[in-house]
Amino acid sequence: MKTAEFFNKFRSRYLWGNLAAIAITVVALAFGAKIAIDIYTHHGESIPVPNIIHKTFDDAQDELDDLGLKMVVTDTGYVKRLPAGAILEQSPAAGERVKSGHIIYVTINSASSPTISLPDVIDNSSLREAMAKLTAMGFKLGQPKFIPGEKDWVYGIQCNGHSVVAGDKVPVDVPLVILVGNGMRSESDSVDYIDPVSNDESTPLESGGDVDEFEEVTAPPVEEHTSSSRSEEEKTETSKPQQKKEKSDNAKQQ
Repeated sequence: MKTAEFFNKFRSRYLWGNLAAIAITVVALAFGAKIAIDIYTHHGESIPVPNIIHKTFDDAQDELDDLGLKMVVTDTGYVKRLPAGAILEQSPAAGERVKSGHIIYVTINSASSPTISLPDVIDNSSLREAMAKLTAMGFKLGQPKFIPGEKDWVYGIQCNGHSVVAGDKVPVDVPLVILVGNGMRSESDSVDYIDPVSNDESTPLESGGDVDEFEEVTAPPVEEHTSSSRSEEEKTETSKPQQKKEKSDNAKQQ
């Protein structure tokens, strides 16, 4: 292809018409995309979030629907003076400006008080340890009740006047009463002390008691023993000449 023919192609209306059509298409696509994005994102819209705290669930839902906002429940709580389903918290907060279709996250009031399992603090901890553990878990505590026992030792827990044990489900809004020792011994734990009884010769031993099986033997007086020994020796001395005389007589006869 010659150079003149190449430059002549740029003078073609067909080429420039195609280029113009491409440019118009690109501009139209960009403008249309911008409009679509603005519509999708609600560009320029600004809706103030209403205050729906303490309102019932149905009333809050109707109010948000009228403004083009949505509501989603994320958590529950419990306030005794409010009806079940009342709004306790909201996010975003009242007064913030959002776009249409924005989600308002809320916490509603539960129909009953939440319950928590009682931890193992009975007969396992002191008063201070039990109070610290129970309050950290969210329990409410009343005045401790002191009973006879080891000082400051936890012997039990009462809820609404009834004894509870570890693992029981206890409402968090009901005060717990801790039964704690006052350092005094109860009457049932008293010990009866009995004085020992001395057994003498005049007092017989009780039946069923321990009896000494050995018999006491009294040795004879030393003087009596000596005198009897002497008498036996004298008898032996007097009998000796008589025995000799009898032997000599027998020899003569033979």
